[in-house]
Amino acid sequence: MSQEPGTVAGPALAKGQRHVVIIGAGMVGLSTAWYLQEHGVQVTVVERSGVAAGSSWGNAGWISPGLCVPLSDPSVIKYGVKALLDPDSPLYVPLKPDVGLARFLLGFAARCTPGQWKKTMDKFVPVNRRAIEAYDELESHGVTARSHEAPIMAAFRRAQDAAGLEHEVELIHAAGLELEATEIDNATLRAELPIVSADVEKAIRLGGQRYINPGEYVAALAEAVKERGGELVIGSNARALRHGPGGVTVEMVSGTPISGTDVVIATGAWLPELAKRCGVKVQLRAGRGYSFSVAVTDPANRPVPCPVYFPYERIACTPLGDRLRVGGTMEFADTEDPLQEGRVDAIVKGGRPLLTGVDWDDRQDTWVGGRPVTVDGLPLVGATDVPGVWVNGGHGMWGITLGPLSGKLLAQQMVTGRTPSELVPFSPTR
Repeated sequence: MSQEPGTVAGPALAKGQRHVVIIGAGMVGLSTAWYLQEHGVQVTVVERSGVAAGSSWGNAGWISPGLCVPLSDPSVIKYGVKALLDPDSPLYVPLKPDVGLARFLLGFAARCTPGQWKKTMDKFVPVNRRAIEAYDELESHGVTARSHEAPIMAAFRRAQDAAGLEHEVELIHAAGLELEATEIDNATLRAELPIVSADVEKAIRLGGQRYINPGEYVAALAEAVKERGGELVIGSNARALRHGPGGVTVEMVSGTPISGTDVVIATGAWLPELAKRCGVKVQLRAGRGYSFSVAVTDPANRPVPCPVYFPYERIACTPLGDRLRVGGTMEFADTEDPLQEGRVDAIVKGGRPLLTGVDWDDRQDTWVGGRPVTVDGLPLVGATDVPGVWVNGGHGMWGITLGPLSGKLLAQQMVTGRTPSELVPFSPTR
């Protein structure tokens, strides 16, 4: 078999002879389904609860390749110590015995070095450069939802707190990734974003980014998959995978098994339940994020024009219609644990001094979702050790940014039998 530059040879799969079952109807799973359809593959998407029911619904909705960087920043160690002492810390680790979590956190902490950050960043750069092109393809080929071009305004209550982001921007540029970062004077900031508190001393505009309403966008993507002949099976929880002469069968907790020539596991924070049995040994835990929306009471009666980010407090704000979604927290708790109101209270406490013209008492759509965080900070995209079983997940905080592109690249790998060079570092069996 001839091999193109930048690819790794694998088993070629004949076009037109395929039926792929995708487990998971979030941004990642549905993007994989959509791009497989681009190659003429029949798809069935299986989801245990609902479209975008996991971490795809209530996140900030940022398509921010300029900020898609490794989570293993050396500063995380400082936050980790604070998390054990401060219940309001943006990073929250519950104080309860959990050997698996302790092992994960120690492995993650060992990678929080400048050298390891640089090595990991080098692996992100190629996909970051192409992330937005995948959205353009979706939106020009039938997905009715739209992404919105807008900068992300990073704001700091104290000017000295911007040093961390300024250093990160330097590292991003050094890694070869374009990111427009412009300091904004206070008068311009007040004119553009009157909801930002007068106590904020400094802001940096991060250009070239986009944002979406993630729930609406993923729902539109699901409709596009169905309109092109795909099937969505909602309310069926995959229990196990069984191989047979015709391919792979997805066994359900209840309901009829579904068979295909291939299966893609795209179940987010639940990914290890099925993938571990297929040779995917990279540790993955749920890093749970929280969000809610508040009414905007800006006296100028203007919509918020762009997302606002408070890096020091780790609070992200996104305009969704006439409301503002406010989110934050990285909580390492079990995926199925109930929502903790104390985490919501901590975001409100941190946000009050930063925003004005919002009604903090008019909170709606309070949500928690488990981001799938890998111990080495890299996604898991590609073939497993089991023939016909593939994985697409482990994107951490970057599932919205990279989900469509990883779906495109995985579909390419499945159909051609060659691994795109961008996916080589993300091998699920690394």
